[in-house]
Amino acid sequence: MSTAQNHFQFIVQKKQGKARAGIFTTPHGDLLTPIFAPVGTQATVKSLTPAQLAETGATLVLANTYHLYLRPGADLIAEMGGLHEFMNWRHPILTDSGGFQVFSLADMRKVDEDGVTFKSHIDGSTHRLTPEKSIEIQEALGADIIMAFDECAVPSNREYSQRAMQRTHVWAERCLKAKSRQDQALFGIIQGGIFPDLRQQSAEWICSLDFPGIAIGGLSVGESKQEMYATLDTLSDLLPEEKPHYLMGVGSPDDLINSILRGVDIFDCVLPTRLARHQAAMTRTGRLNMLNACHARDPRPIDETCPCYTCRNFSRAYLRHLIVAKEMLASSLISIHNITMLIHLVQEARQNILNGSFDQFASDFLSHYQDHSAAEQL
Repeated sequence: MSTAQNHFQFIVQKKQGKARAGIFTTPHGDLLTPIFAPVGTQATVKSLTPAQLAETGATLVLANTYHLYLRPGADLIAEMGGLHEFMNWRHPILTDSGGFQVFSLADMRKVDEDGVTFKSHIDGSTHRLTPEKSIEIQEALGADIIMAFDECAVPSNREYSQRAMQRTHVWAERCLKAKSRQDQALFGIIQGGIFPDLRQQSAEWICSLDFPGIAIGGLSVGESKQEMYATLDTLSDLLPEEKPHYLMGVGSPDDLINSILRGVDIFDCVLPTRLARHQAAMTRTGRLNMLNACHARDPRPIDETCPCYTCRNFSRAYLRHLIVAKEMLASSLISIHNITMLIHLVQEARQNILNGSFDQFASDFLSHYQDHSAAEQL
């Protein structure tokens, strides 16, 4: 058993088909899976205080290595006691490797076999990120779960996907060698685009290495939902049952349920707060555009069954008023609701797995959910 596995334990409590209910133990508390992590890109989930975030039921937050490296700097955060102290979050934290952000810079970066040279989106300054540097930064940040440095390719480009996958494999081994902290779990990342043979190769390689968790990268970046689900189907029998499976950057309600059906345990996504900043509320039947005039005199909350602070205290009419008046409170209140909705959805999925009723729960949910809709009925 590896040193990392001595510090991080994953127990599968119950399975129903591929769906799993588990417990992942970390230095800052147990994570009950399936679990959804809100994204705190710059050591904050946009527009929410840590107390508000905790009230949503969140127990895991993702922070962004690329952004925190550029501002305020990993050394400064380490000097302030690490991310947990810096952002006053006492629960587990996950940091990405910075790879996705660097590779999304397009013409502002240059990739070679050793790493990536890129220009800061803030001031245009030049920086160099390698697997070893990514681990150094993440160790300074001090998250519970850290990620291997990978290359995220355009999923439909086979030649690019294969090159990126091969680099990702080499870089994964270098990340393992560079890692020195024993209180952090380093997850390896599977790449390979939407190509089953590449995904199989990548899964076999990454799963052969000594990682306490396995991440699935390169999805929800432009491929269709059907292609994403097909890729998860390809991987579902290849991933080790004794390790948590983390699907990176996925957070729409239907995708969460469909992915849990395919064996995914951990999710993160910016979607709930990004939608809130664009006046959209997430519900179990689809999205509501809170700016629509039909809400102007509506006394109902976003969702009468939702236990969140927003739905307990405010009407759709009030939320629309805040949006029209361009008050920042609108984003905060809708973010609280959206995050709570997703967290409670995966918690309910977990309970149904434990009860042996998840298949029916998933079927009922998906039959009522309108994908990417602006449905105005609840």
